[in-house]
Amino acid sequence: MRRVRLEKATCPVARALDAIGDWWTMLIVRDAFAGKTRFSEFQTSLGLAKNILSERLRMLVANGVLEKRPAADGGARSTYHLTEKGRQLRVILFALRQWGEDHLFEDGEEMTVVRDHENLPIARLSILNSAGEILAPEDIQVIKGHKSKRSRGRGARSTLA
Repeated sequence: MRRVRLEKATCPVARALDAIGDWWTMLIVRDAFAGKTRFSEFQTSLGLAKNILSERLRMLVANGVLEKRPAADGGARSTYHLTEKGRQLRVILFALRQWGEDHLFEDGEEMTVVRDHENLPIARLSILNSAGEILAPEDIQVIKGHKSKRSRGRGARSTLA
């Protein structure tokens, strides 16, 4: 089945999924957050076929999520690093992690955990309105509109609460 392109969709979620791609792609981004930079590190971590990994890395570079750089050791291999655009995916990764923790693990089952630089747990994600109030799903509506300058950057992001 041929993949439908969504880069012109009016829904930001559809466009984001078009840019990010499949689940392997988000696992590559997850590994980049964990400090992996070399093709071999991604391949070992994910067990992904080399041709598929090459394709996903090319897509992430083309979409500005990763930057390809010459290896610092002067070797023939390149390294991959998150761009600012890629680093902004951390909220999505943490939302997926939180959902997975809540719904896909049994009590007492072993799982990876995340901590801050002082080894403190990361606060749960919540969606807040501009007054700082936590919104329930039924309090949120999706309407057609136009992108404003405020919708980019700090003013309209999900907030930890």
